[in-house]
Amino acid sequence: MDITKELGRVLSTGKVYMGFKEAMKRDDAKMFIVSNDCPKKKEVMNLAGDKPVFVYSGGSLELGSICKKPFSISVMAIVDEGTSNILNIGK
Repeated sequence: MDITKELGRVLSTGKVYMGFKEAMKRDDAKMFIVSNDCPKKKEVMNLAGDKPVFVYSGGSLELGSICKKPFSISVMAIVDEGTSNILNIGK
C-alpha cells in the first residue's frame, strides 16, 4: 500500500488533525501517524492506548511535504478515513 496515495485520499476526503497537541486531544481518533523523528513518539504510543500507531519511515519535514503543508508534521490523528484505506496501512 502506498502511504503517499492514502495520505492524499484521507486529507481530501476524510478528517485529520495535525500536531501533537491537536492529535492527542482527539478521543475519537481511529489511528495515529507519527514521523520517524518525532521527539514524543513514545508518549504518543502510550497515549494512543489500543488505537493503532503507524510510524512513518520519513521525518516530519517529509511528512509535511507529502501532506502538501509548508511546515513539518510529527503527529497526525485520523478521525475519519474518508475514501482511503489508511486504517489498513502496516497490516
